[in-house]
Amino acid sequence: MAGTLAGYDPFDALGTVLGVYLALAAIATLVGRPWQYTGGAGVMIVQIVGCVLTFFVGAALLALVYRVGQ
Repeated sequence: MAGTLAGYDPFDALGTVLGVYLALAAIATLVGRPWQYTGGAGVMIVQIVGCVLTFFVGAALLALVYRVGQ
């Protein structure tokens, strides 16, 4: 097994998994529309902004992993 993974950085795999997870979690949250169960527009705006920022953090992590890897 060590010969199979020789030459791979474990942080590349970790960064890829976390970036994909964050992006998919943000998309799933937006699709699930949790703001329909809140009482106000302020909470809805905070939830939408949080989802979008989470997506951008995941995408930035993926970009960082692949930019450093090249």
